[in-house]
Amino acid sequence: MNKGIFRTEVRRTWKRKVLKGLFTFHLSLFTSMLLTGCFGSKLASSEGGEVTGAGGRAFTEPTPYGMTLVKRGHLKMGIEKTDSLWGRQTPLRDISVDGFWMDETEVTNSKYRQFVNYVRDSILRERLAEIDESYRTVKTDREGNELGSVLNWKKTLPRKPSEDEQEIIDGLYVTNPVTGEKMLDYRQMNYRYEVFDYTSAALRRNRLNPEERHLNTDIAIDPNEQVWISKDTAYIDDEGKIVRETINRQLTGPWDFLNTYIINIYPDTTCWVNDFPNADNEVYMRYYFSNPAYNEYPVVGVTWEQANAFCHWRTEYLLKGLGAAARFVQRYRLPTEAEWEFAARGKDQNEFPWDNEDVASGKGCFFANFKPDDGNYTKDGNLITSRVGIYSSNSNGLYDMAGNVAEWTSTVYTEAGVDAMNDINPQLRYNAAKEDPYRMKKKSVRGGSWKDPESYIRSAWRSSEYQNQPRSYIGFRCVRSLANTTSDKAKASK
Repeated sequence: MNKGIFRTEVRRTWKRKVLKGLFTFHLSLFTSMLLTGCFGSKLASSEGGEVTGAGGRAFTEPTPYGMTLVKRGHLKMGIEKTDSLWGRQTPLRDISVDGFWMDETEVTNSKYRQFVNYVRDSILRERLAEIDESYRTVKTDREGNELGSVLNWKKTLPRKPSEDEQEIIDGLYVTNPVTGEKMLDYRQMNYRYEVFDYTSAALRRNRLNPEERHLNTDIAIDPNEQVWISKDTAYIDDEGKIVRETINRQLTGPWDFLNTYIINIYPDTTCWVNDFPNADNEVYMRYYFSNPAYNEYPVVGVTWEQANAFCHWRTEYLLKGLGAAARFVQRYRLPTEAEWEFAARGKDQNEFPWDNEDVASGKGCFFANFKPDDGNYTKDGNLITSRVGIYSSNSNGLYDMAGNVAEWTSTVYTEAGVDAMNDINPQLRYNAAKEDPYRMKKKSVRGGSWKDPESYIRSAWRSSEYQNQPRSYIGFRCVRSLANTTSDKAKASK
């Protein structure tokens, strides 16, 4: 592994589980393994009698910190009336979505900075371990079996570093040649992670055994049938550059569904000057992400790819302390476009996150941070972004679902929108390869921002941005599928 690349601590643990057959790719078998993992449950007699079912200990999912439950329900997704101002047709369709947890607010600078600091400290420990083995430790499972070497987070970083340690620490920073200011070298803040594609692995056409690919027993099975898959991979070349590739190859085994990513996760603070030429926004470029005064403001300058890396890190960070319950908890991720709109509209499915079509109260108090149509940014009390949660929440308990910053979704952007999706948990997912045409790298963005007019902050309004494009007006929030959908009580409350 190249220096400066964060290696997830659970990688070897995860690989060991794969080798033990956890990822068998037969969906029914995979589901049954999740449901029958406790040997302490009461079992029916094997000697005969009535079938009573195999018992098991129920898992009650606690409310994740800073998230709220959005219960399952139905939505007429889209805009029923054509927008007379902008003249854009928005696809309209009845859809249904399952329940999920959603961040009450957009991810803030302080939360994202915790991610950056974690990556920084991981890289530092990785390098210090080359001169001091105590920065690594052996990880074991509950039976005491060794799972491999991982970073030792119990060992504190040196307060009085030796000469060699100081040299390693200094290697993470650069000095401004003009001001002499010492700054973190953002180019080294690379996060490496792996994602197993369960959906592709479960598809019948991707079964490793050719006889399992067809249910029609009348057709002749070709034992030499070739199945081709695409997988993402990444590595660091000899010059220290991230090389990302999408490989198309014949299916050979379970590792073909494991995708590897290396993402530079430091937000692009220069977006404030690149988004607004001929404007004096230097102060935001220098201090918006780093100054504690902006801790509770939404992070911006984060690409879709960086937002996904944050979701992965947040999942791994959570799973470390959950023990056996970790196998039931779902991963943090970006919301689908349908989930986002369903959550934003609230329980009464309003046009805006609030209860009426006006954007301000009778006293002139605005319900969101946006640009009033006359162009006076400060009319709502803000110039750029605002601290999260200062406006009232919608009926789902979610803040800033209109304005402040627009938000990334996991859905690829197409003009067809929901018309091209299923009507149950609709989603269009496409991980664009580096060599794909740039137009194929658009992702759906929802909610409008501090710089957008009233029409753009409606819950149904669709916009897009390229997945590698940072903006000063786009942020994100995370969602998590429910570990047990029965806790959603089958009927959404009104």
